[in-house]
Amino acid sequence: MQGSSTSPAAGDGPPSRSASAIVAGAVTGYHVLKIVGYSRTKEIPTGQRIDSSPFRVGGRTWFVEYHPNGSDAENADFISLFLALNGTVTEAVKAQVTVSLLDQDGKPVPLYRKTTGFINFSEEGSWGYPDFIGRQALEKSEHLRDDCFTVRFDVTVLKDAQTVETPFLVVPPSDMHQHFGDLLSSKEGVDVKFRVGGKTFSAHRLVLSARSPVFKAELYGPMRESTTSNVIRINDMEAEVFDALLTFMYTDTLPEMKGQEESAMAQHLLVAADRYNLERLKLICEDTLCKHIDTDSAATILALAEQHNCHGLKDACFAFLSSSSTLEAVMETDGFEYLTSSCPRVLKELVSKVVPR
Repeated sequence: MQGSSTSPAAGDGPPSRSASAIVAGAVTGYHVLKIVGYSRTKEIPTGQRIDSSPFRVGGRTWFVEYHPNGSDAENADFISLFLALNGTVTEAVKAQVTVSLLDQDGKPVPLYRKTTGFINFSEEGSWGYPDFIGRQALEKSEHLRDDCFTVRFDVTVLKDAQTVETPFLVVPPSDMHQHFGDLLSSKEGVDVKFRVGGKTFSAHRLVLSARSPVFKAELYGPMRESTTSNVIRINDMEAEVFDALLTFMYTDTLPEMKGQEESAMAQHLLVAADRYNLERLKLICEDTLCKHIDTDSAATILALAEQHNCHGLKDACFAFLSSSSTLEAVMETDGFEYLTSSCPRVLKELVSKVVPR
């Protein structure tokens, strides 16, 4: 609801102009829960549950209740999932939750995507679906892979309505990345060239130097004379990877990719980010690879994490390989042979962390 006002009579000075709005807002966030070692969780009796790590949305702390054999006898053949409010609060906490089973590309499966109405969690405590998906349906589907499946909880928390003054002008968000992207694509003012994988790329020394201390040393340090007129050759990187690297340095974004293409590019870009000291890009690649750890890739990704000091990614690999059965499956892959020869220290650390069956 919006309103405006002007002065009621002439002679009292220039008319006043203002605007306000009564806003009923909402805050939305999500939590992704990966069930690793699903078959072992089936040993938990009906009615008992495993709780996720707590997470914050809308100024409140939440957690997911996972019942692998149903929340009661009526749904013992189903997996039950509930969103729960952590702790006791006196005021109303109204929230809506969408629970989605994710496919191997991290996309919601329409058949298993369910949305509640707005629930007062301060009264109910938890709310969700006792019959979210039948165990047999999950086990026969392609969404259970390497004894793992993933669900996502999208949570919308209602905020109290409030009156706020609204401006007459709206300042648009920053579009600096678009201008720098145009600068790269137009090649206007370029002053350095790179030869990568048989392809030539043009760029701007100042932009690269501002983004990367390694490029700064190479382009403006003692070796500058050797790079002033000649094309700089990069022999140990694919052209597609360097193209994505340049795009990120100018726009702080990466091209949209899916599935195995995303995993392969993230591995190559992580190496490039470490080489050129691009810490944010390195963390983005780590986060992407955490979502692509499976039996075929775990050993290769763990070796990559060890070689480039990616502690978060390394911990994610250890979590995936935390059981003897999963480790045995990974030991049959080509990547494990490479891990054995290239990273013997991390292999010993891995074996020491495996939980006996």
